[in-house]
Parts: sequence; C-alpha cells; structure tokens
Amino acid sequence: MQSLLGKNVEELREVAAEAGLPRFAAGQIAAWLYDKCVTRIDEMTNLSKAGRERLAEHYEVGRREPAMCQVSKDGTKKYLFPAGNGHFVESVFIPDQDRATLCVSSQIGCKMACQFCMTGRQGFDGQLTAGEILNQIYSLPEREQLTNIVFMGQGEPFDNLDNVLRATEVLTASYGKAWSPRRITVSTVGLRKGMERFLRESQCHLAVSLHNPFPAERGEMMPAERSYSLTEFIPQLAREDWHGQRRLSFEYIVFEGMNDSKAHLRELVRLLSPLGCRVNLIRFHTIPDSPFHGASEMAMERMRDYLTRHGVICTIRASRGEDIMAACGLLNTAKRNEI
Repeated sequence: MQSLLGKNVEELREVAAEAGLPRFAAGQIAAWLYDKCVTRIDEMTNLSKAGRERLAEHYEVGRREPAMCQVSKDGTKKYLFPAGNGHFVESVFIPDQDRATLCVSSQIGCKMACQFCMTGRQGFDGQLTAGEILNQIYSLPEREQLTNIVFMGQGEPFDNLDNVLRATEVLTASYGKAWSPRRITVSTVGLRKGMERFLRESQCHLAVSLHNPFPAERGEMMPAERSYSLTEFIPQLAREDWHGQRRLSFEYIVFEGMNDSKAHLRELVRLLSPLGCRVNLIRFHTIPDSPFHGASEMAMERMRDYLTRHGVICTIRASRGEDIMAACGLLNTAKRNEI
C-alpha cells in the first residue's frame, strides 16, 4: 500500500487519474492531506464514493501516530515515530515563549559517524521517505503551534536530499502548508553533491555543523571532512549571497581543550567573517564512553564575546531536553529498532 503523504500536486494528479477522478481532484486530495490533516481516505468527502474506494485499493494516507512521548522538566517533548519496517525515529518539540520549533529526523540512524554524536554511534538503518519526514510534523499533537522546523534530528539531510527537498516543497507550497522557506532550517556536515543541489534548489536556511576550523582536527572528529573538506565548502558558501532573508549559520559544539583555544577562535574569524553568517555555540551533552568533555559556561562566554568583537555574530544556544536524551547529539533509536 502506497502512502499519499509526501506526494506533490503533480503526483497527486497521476494518482487521481489512476482512480478515475478528474484532474482537479488532485487539489482536493492535497487539501485533505496538508490542510485538513485527515488520517483516512474515506474522510475525503468531496471525492465521489467510487473514487475514494478505487483510491483506497492502492493508497493510504500514510499518517502514523507517535508510539511514545517523553516530557522534559523544561517542557521539551521527545516523540518516537514509527518509520519503515519495524524502525523508529525521534523528533523533538521545543516550545519557547512565542516560538515552537520541531527538530525532525531525515534518516533512521546516520552514516556520518561523528564521534561525539549518539546518532552517529547508531549507524545507518535506512532513509526516511518524504511521507515519513512529513509524518513527524502532521502527526505531531502540537502541529498547530509550530512556528519553525529544523532538520537537525537523526541523520544527515544531504545524504537523503531527494526526500528532504520533497518534504520542504510540500511545507512551502501553496497546496501544502504554505510556509515561508525562512521558517525552515536544514543542517548538514557538508556533502559535496548535496551542498550544490541545496544551494541551487532550496531557499531554506542552511546550518553547517562545523565544530572545528582546522581540517585535520575536524577530520578526526568528523569523518565526512575527509571526503569534502571545509577548505572546499567554505569558499563555495562565500560565493553565495547571504545578505538577504536567507540565513547561513554554523553549529559549533565546544569541547574543553579540543576546539576552544585562541588559535581556533582566530581561525574561525578568518574563515567566517567574510560570510555574513552566525555561529551558534552548543554545549556538549556527555555520552557514554566518550573522550570529549564540554567546556565551561565561562569559556563559552569568552568565545562568544571574542567572535562578536571580531565581527562574527555569535550566540550560545540554550540546552533543552537533556534529561530525556533529547538535546543536541543525544538522539538514538538503536534499541527501539531491535524490538
């Protein structure tokens, strides 16, 4: 049974034709999927009964309710969503005054093997379809509260870019959620083909997981550096126009004694000051058997102040949901996937 969730309006026209429905029915189906958020085809009451029955022979809506929800003491919620054949992914809902952000996953696990990340330790168990990505949004109990979506959950979005772009198309299209792409941020460690396509085909914000400005040191922490170095993608990003509404940011987890020296700061300024970007400093959330240690609050404040003084906009990201393993770098469904 195929899922309707994740299909764009052109694909829905083909679906409608297969079911003997008129072309305009594609818009009606899209409205039921992405506006009214139905869970069953028989709820699409402005389609003929015969058309709905033919549609249901080969298709389902594709919505899957979360299997579990954990609530942090700070109000953050971590949801466990079914994906694929017996697999699961985690999404994190982060309420914050007048903002409500959902951190979505793009893969079951991850291939990138970053040493400081629990998802990287999980390994790779499969790609999420566009429908499975969107299900994290459309089956979220708080979906009407959402103001922003970040692709910063499990997986490397540029390693599943077809489905990520398809999902963001639905979110920004008039037939879908009709959001501005400025409400969506896609994160990456930096993959060559994915970077080229994303810059060409998307207007969503871009966040690059940097974590070290020196290629050799970054390569020890992040194996992806060895195949597509920051010495290549930083000049590529410098050729783009980041002075409009589209935003470029760099994520930087601060490790004590590893990437927080004056030399690291000077190199960050040299690399990033021409880009008109923002740096988000992130606390390291300890994972088992890790050689890494997070820097102190004072050290992070010194880094923030140094970068700001030298022309690089810098903030310290608030840590949310650590007590339920929902904070940055802690998502992992390996044990769930074994059930």
